[in-house]
Amino acid sequence: MSMIQSYRAGMPQLSYTGLSENWLLKECGHRHWEALSAHAGREQTDFHDDNGGRSYAAFTAIRLHTSGLDSISENDTFDIRSALCRTGPVRHFSTHRIVRGDTEIAELSMSSAFVSRGEQRSNRCVARAALAALPGEVEPMPERALQMMQMSKRLRAADRSAIPDLAPATDEPIEFLPCPNSDFNGADFLYFASFQAFVDRAEWQWRRFDEPPVVASRSLFYYGNVDVGDTLSVRMVGSAEDEHGIRHWTEVRRKSDGMKIADVTTEKRWRRR
Repeated sequence: MSMIQSYRAGMPQLSYTGLSENWLLKECGHRHWEALSAHAGREQTDFHDDNGGRSYAAFTAIRLHTSGLDSISENDTFDIRSALCRTGPVRHFSTHRIVRGDTEIAELSMSSAFVSRGEQRSNRCVARAALAALPGEVEPMPERALQMMQMSKRLRAADRSAIPDLAPATDEPIEFLPCPNSDFNGADFLYFASFQAFVDRAEWQWRRFDEPPVVASRSLFYYGNVDVGDTLSVRMVGSAEDEHGIRHWTEVRRKSDGMKIADVTTEKRWRRR
């Protein structure tokens, strides 16, 4: 399943450092959801599990690689070229290539799995859903999806060798109280793109650069969610900095029970203009 969508960069698509990474995550997440529905032969994104409960495709892993989101400015045109495949009974994997003219600016890879709430309205009771009647051919999992799955397991287990050359961080964790009007989505989940925003806000609190660096790569691995009113703690596990830019590994925990709900790895390059 593939599709192409064209855009002209305006204020909603842009940030201080070029094409907004947060907007890109949200838009490609929407493209993933639309392609998944089309792959299943549905006109609307309305899925139910085998018990009749509403089910949603929750992202489990995301990886972004870019040669420079700062190369896109106001009124620039670009395409997002998306492709999706089904990799398991309730799993899907998509890739989204951001192309300006003949130049590929970035590629975003996204893995999802269908989930349902065990207890109504509680995001702490989310579990893998069963959709026996879900149509669509299952294909072998792409190598990139396998790599993302393996990295997720290593980071969740706090395997520091997964990301070599990072010095242990000494920065104090930063807490956030997610806002229901801004950080949650229409399904009442803390939106997957909000995790990236919290990590960037924490980074800015830890280190306020004279010239903010621009993202070169980012990986996000998701293990859980939070309810409205729960507080998040963002802690830097390790970091490194050199003449090329910065790298760090952060973990996100919910304060109510201390559970780690995400790992995020980031690489940014210095921006010279």
